Amino acid sequence: MTTLTALLGTSLPLIQAPMAGVQGAALAAAVCNAGGLGSLPGAMLTPEALERELSALSAGTPHPWNVNFFCHTPPVPDAAHEARWRAALAPFFAEAGLDISAVPAGAGRVPFSHAVADVIEPFRPPVVSFHFGLPAPDLLARVKSWGSVVLSSATTVDEARWLEAHGADAVIAQGLEAGGHRGTFLSPHAPPLRGSLPPEGRDPAWGGPAPDLLTSQMGTFALLPQIVSAVRVPVIAAGGIADAAGVATAMALGAAGVQVGTAYLCSAEATTSALHRAALQSEAARHTALTNVFTGRPARGIVNRAMRELGPMSLAAPAFPLATAAMAPLRAHFEAQGSGDFSPLWAGQNVSGCRSLPAAEITHQLARGFECSL
Repeated sequence: MTTLTALLGTSLPLIQAPMAGVQGAALAAAVCNAGGLGSLPGAMLTPEALERELSALSAGTPHPWNVNFFCHTPPVPDAAHEARWRAALAPFFAEAGLDISAVPAGAGRVPFSHAVADVIEPFRPPVVSFHFGLPAPDLLARVKSWGSVVLSSATTVDEARWLEAHGADAVIAQGLEAGGHRGTFLSPHAPPLRGSLPPEGRDPAWGGPAPDLLTSQMGTFALLPQIVSAVRVPVIAAGGIADAAGVATAMALGAAGVQVGTAYLCSAEATTSALHRAALQSEAARHTALTNVFTGRPARGIVNRAMRELGPMSLAAPAFPLATAAMAPLRAHFEAQGSGDFSPLWAGQNVSGCRSLPAAEITHQLARGFECSL
């Protein structure tokens, strides 16, 4: 029993990271049934799909589970910026024989809203987690009225303090090693504790944190003890933890628990594509980088052609999540040719624990690290 298991109602202080696009309810339920907290990514699901997945998850386990959402500020479309982005992609469209002018602009991921809350409220989710800060106070109050525990990611000490001050029940310390999107939401130059996210912390060209925010990012085992010292709520270590030794190290540094994503990407229950699985198990997985070319916001993935030739960090990419629309046809075309050159192959820096095993077995292997930390 730790402060985190008491808060979450789980047997293990272990959270399976929500991973949009590579999992559904099956993976989350398997982790729950093995003693951890399984997580369902909800940010990319339609209301109908979200309801189906929540039904499957709640029916698939009697244990607590988590559903995750983004809470970014939607950007104002910028025609000039979109034109620059399409100009940068035009040679690849020509190579593929695709008409870039036929690609509609799209919003991609949408932030958590009252409409989404309407869908999930009947399920009374035991845990709701957020990325990119927290939702508006009225939305957060609604979530808490269900009795849900609220988690959110911090990539700096200031972000952790902001989350604690604004209602997070626990903070996920997301180190620079972590795969997928950075959870950054505060500028290092903005006052960290305010009633709402500081406008000066957002760069209009990105629709999110200013590019210089990346200079404030730290590795997990540098960030973790600093956040533990700065806040009173439980702190969950995330990023680069792939085995029992990593779990034990995080706990020794003061973590109340851990969150693990990459190690589950090749699990039997994950829906990770064959191309993505092959990349994870290849030498290419040794080289990951932060990139904004797939969505418009920094995220860590295996370096591929799109990242090499467009970035990895491109000033041409429009604000998150607007970059996604024009990249989608390229991804579909090249994946049909058996290539992941234009696919977001999300992965953390440590793929050593990424094995083709049932999620329960992966969870049990990671759990040995808690025994070592006692």
